[in-house]
Amino acid sequence: MRIPHGLRAAAGAVGGGSGGSVDLAVAHLSSPYITVYPWSSGFGAKYSNPATLPTGSGNNVAFSPDNNFIAVAHAGSNYVNVYPWSTSGFGVKVSDPATLPTGTGYGVAFSPDGATIAVAHASAPFVTAYPWSASGFGTKYADPSVLPGTIVNYAVTFSPDGTVLALADQDSPRVHAYAWSSGFGAKYSNPSTLPAGTAFDVAFNPSGTDIFVAHITSPYVTAYAWSSGFGAKYSNPSTLPAGTGRGIAFTSDGANIAVAHFNSPYVTAYPWSSGFGTKYANPSTLPANICFDVAFSPDDADIALAVATSPFVEAYAWSSGFGAKYSSPSTLPANQGNSVTFSHA
Repeated sequence: MRIPHGLRAAAGAVGGGSGGSVDLAVAHLSSPYITVYPWSSGFGAKYSNPATLPTGSGNNVAFSPDNNFIAVAHAGSNYVNVYPWSTSGFGVKVSDPATLPTGTGYGVAFSPDGATIAVAHASAPFVTAYPWSASGFGTKYADPSVLPGTIVNYAVTFSPDGTVLALADQDSPRVHAYAWSSGFGAKYSNPSTLPAGTAFDVAFNPSGTDIFVAHITSPYVTAYAWSSGFGAKYSNPSTLPAGTGRGIAFTSDGANIAVAHFNSPYVTAYPWSSGFGTKYANPSTLPANICFDVAFSPDDADIALAVATSPFVEAYAWSSGFGAKYSSPSTLPANQGNSVTFSHA
């Protein structure tokens, strides 16, 4: 899971490694596992692949808040790759952490201040976190005292103020949240109404007042108030996503939420203001297939999707609803798009 785009300024990301430009990254199923494009109201020419590729399926991708690094959670040991990032593209891969994650990397996130990197993965302890600096990985933080009970799927995220780390879990309670302050604190109590099935994404809104879980069973997205713990569950949207929720994204002002999901129309978006508003009209040209992830551009003018079949990444103009679909990139990702994100403003 990515830092919400509404946090970019708060995280101090002005310009960053991309020199003020914006890039769009896709983690995908087949080699080279990560593909990045310049973005300016459309796809630019693909950046060259990194010299050292991830060792398996790219499952999640994140830029550091200053845009100076890009991280990929992937299958195959070492489970997470981090590269310097600049207008020239990928730099030389950062040395692996001394203590690796213990299984397939499914999610990766930097804290809003850029001082921590966390990886969600397939084997116990299911989440691993490290100090992060320009020098790379620090010594692994101690595991949380209460571990997630099973595989953490495609999501690890920090709250906007960096004081909470949240995970999407395969089994009940399906979402875990921990206090965070240079290490794992106490686990917050579970929400009184749990998500209805295996969770695939978790996200805070940009103000940090609400938390959202995308999951496998109807209603496919569940929202809670957040204030030092899970509050009351919000009412479900009147028009639900059409199938398994896989990804969640907010516009930077927190006024709109988009859900990537199984089943046509594959992406569903709503106004958000302490509850779901009336669903926006579907895009006039629907995505090609299942959407596994969704992201808004930093200026909220565009929305991008990671898609199961060719072209594997799709993007639309956005202005209080879906606009025209952009042309596909001239060089497509190599296979199923699993994660998509924009660099920070």
